[in-house]
Formats: sequence, structure tokens, C-alpha cells
Amino acid sequence: MGHTTTAGTATAAHSPAPKTRWYKQLYFWVLTGIVLGVLVGWLAPAAGIALEPIGTTFVNAMRMLIGPIVFLTIVGGIASVADLKRVGMTGLKALTYFQIGTIFALLFGLVAINIFRLGDGVNANASAIKTTDSAAKLIDAGAHQEWWQFLTHIIPTSIAAPFVEGDILQIIFIAVVFGIALNAMGKVGAPVLDGVQRLTGVMFKILGFIMKAAPLGAFGAMAFAVGKYGVSSLSSMGGLIVLFYATSILFVIVVLGSVMAFLKLNLFKMIRHLKEEYLLILGTSTAEPALPGLMRKLEHAGVKKETVGLVVPTGYSFNLDGAAIYLSLAAVYIAQATNTSLSIGQQLGLIAVMLLTSKGAAGVAGGGFIALTATLATIGTIPAAGIMLIFGIDKFMSECRALVNFTGNAVATLFIAWWDKTLDADRVRRVFNGETVEPARSDDPVRPDRGAAPDEDLADRRLAYSETA
Repeated sequence: MGHTTTAGTATAAHSPAPKTRWYKQLYFWVLTGIVLGVLVGWLAPAAGIALEPIGTTFVNAMRMLIGPIVFLTIVGGIASVADLKRVGMTGLKALTYFQIGTIFALLFGLVAINIFRLGDGVNANASAIKTTDSAAKLIDAGAHQEWWQFLTHIIPTSIAAPFVEGDILQIIFIAVVFGIALNAMGKVGAPVLDGVQRLTGVMFKILGFIMKAAPLGAFGAMAFAVGKYGVSSLSSMGGLIVLFYATSILFVIVVLGSVMAFLKLNLFKMIRHLKEEYLLILGTSTAEPALPGLMRKLEHAGVKKETVGLVVPTGYSFNLDGAAIYLSLAAVYIAQATNTSLSIGQQLGLIAVMLLTSKGAAGVAGGGFIALTATLATIGTIPAAGIMLIFGIDKFMSECRALVNFTGNAVATLFIAWWDKTLDADRVRRVFNGETVEPARSDDPVRPDRGAAPDEDLADRRLAYSETA
């Protein structure tokens, strides 16, 4: 059966996607913006710094949509399923996978820094290390961050506060409760569910509008980063940066690649399919603006809406593979640099604490440093002021953290869908190969008290996908 593609033509469901000229594709212009931003920041640092508002405005515009999209997607997914127990099991499976993945990531960082021991010979005097005002605030926040606070933090103080503050974890909590309540209302809740589905289409339409400004946003963000921090910072601690990048790449290829091979899917084809999102992360140094695009593309690839809605946003708080590699590598580097001796048992204890503290500052500005400081404060053997040793190069590692986090969440969603026995691997392969396929529809049994999904809902989803693809 034919269907309408982004070009507005009818093609067979298994035919290759019509090729858009390279200079008309979004990823090309985002890449161009990144390159121009690097050049401006390098050749004219003052001008690059002055361009900061362009990048921050675009990121803020994207963040504006994340809360509503996450809320609507989760509510729509939970409220439309017939078996709520399955949704709960999906959540438990996701949390289990996240913890296992985090352990592997922490161990990768730990092994890498113990093999290369880049901190040996630095001989930094912890008591003489001076902290800047911005770093001091992060150290103070981390020192007062308890390991259990991420549990109590899930409950918001009001309905509106999580949307105002952009707290994804709290938005997930509200959405799950709202979705379960809406599901339990049966016929009475049907009009509300229909409204949620239509609002989701509206949000993705707005996303399509904002994404047209992605090249400009990437240009401004990259020009500011290079102009402010310069490339000279790379020379002083280039070894640590290279080690972090190499460890992260190895983790993606070995661990995440093995998961994809187990699913009989190709990791590199998935990366190619998500190239616009990767370039957006590279340009803005944060994975948040790419969250809506990842959710949309995975759902189009055939992963169920409720699975995408639960796993992806939750993974943004609990499945931070890149951050985990950074935490273990940075903590042991600081110990080596300050001549703090750590036994194997103490380092494994460090890993155990990081499993909790790494979740405590998710979505918070400076979250990586807060989590690192919270870990050091909990252990008590490594001086927290030592984070100043890596403060200056953190910006050059943030892109890699975000890229690995993003990749880990994409793979996690596919794996959880397989675990739930709802993954259409053949459809995923065809989408990753660049073929045009019919927009996915849920194959859940239609609840008798809700009736069939309206045809216009499918049309809205097709339109939303075509506008943002």
C-alpha cells in the first residue's frame, strides 16, 4: 500500500527513501554552523563570546518543548494501553538495564585511568588549590548532596514547578500518575486522551519550526565555546581528554555494539539514522535538545509509544553512560594527582557510591561536577577541591558525555522493546537502512471502552513526522 512521504509522493512501503540533495538536508547546515562557529571563536574570540545569546536562545527554545512532549507522550502511551501491568514491568526492566549499563560504564573509566595513570606526577597540593566562585558553588552543592536525595526529589512541590524548572524526573512522575488515572477512567477519559494525542501532534509541529533554526543555534553555541575556552586549554591536559574520548568510543563500540549485535541490528546504521540529533548535541554540548527527535525517530522505527515514552525520558536521568565514564575516570585522576592512595576495595566502593550519586544531579546545571563532588564528599578520602584540576577542560568533555549518554539511551530503548517482545527488528532495520516505511501504529488490542483510534490521529502523526524528519 502506498503512503505519503516527506516529499509528498506515494511510494511502496519497502522502497528506498527519495534522496534529498545534500545541500538541502538539515544535518549539512548544522555541520556548516558548527564549522563556522569554530572558525569565528578561534579567529575572533571576542566576537565568538558575544554570540552566546544565539546558542542559549536556541537551546532554551528546545528545552521549552521537552517537558510538554515528555508529559504528553507518557500520558498518551499509558492511557491507551489495555494492560497497565505491562507498563510497570517495562519500567522495572528499564531501571534494571540502566543500572547494569552504568556499572559497565563506571568500570570502563576505572580500568582506563588505572592503566594509564595520567594523574601520577602532578603532585597537586589539595590545601593550596584555589577555587573560582562558580566552581565553589558546585563544590558546595555537591558537598550537601545526600545519596538518597534523588529518591525524595522525584516528588514535586507543585504540578507546575517541574515544567517551569525543566525537571524531567518530576515530569515523568506526574505523567505516569496522570496516565494511570486517565487509563482507569475508561469512557469518561476518552475525550481527554484524544486531546492528548492531538496536542502531541501540535508539539511536534512546533518542534519542526524550531529545528529550522538548529544551524544558527549550533553556530552561536560553538562560537561561544571556542571563543571563551579557546583551544589552548587542550594542550595542558590533552592526555586526559584523549583518554576520556578513547574510553568512551571503546565503550560504545564494545558494550553498546554488543547489545545491538545481540538484537541483530547495526550500531553504525543507527548512528547514521540519528545524525541530525548527534550534530545538534555536538553543536550545543547537551543532549536535551535531541530528546524529542530521538523519541520521534524510535517510535517511527517501530518501538511502541509507551516504551519510548517511559524509557527515553527516564534514561535521560538514570542511564548516563558518558557521565558514568567521566565520574570514575575523573575521581581516580584527582586521587592520583593529589597523591591520595586508593586500594582496589576503595575504588570498588567508589563505584558503589557513584551508582547513587550519579543520579542525584540529573538535569541540574553543573550536574557532572555536583555528582562528582557528592561522591568525593561521601567517600571522604579524595579532596573535593581537586575538581579544579579538571574544571578548565570540562567543557571539552561535555560533548562526548552527551553523545555517549544519547547513544546509550537509544540502544537501551531498543533493548527494552526486545525484552518486552514488542520490537519489530525487521522494521527497525529497514528504517535504519533509509527505507521509507508506513508510520507505525500501535498493535495493542483496542480497549472496548475507548473505541478505535481516529484516522485523523494517524494523519497527524504522519504530518508530525514529515515536518521534522
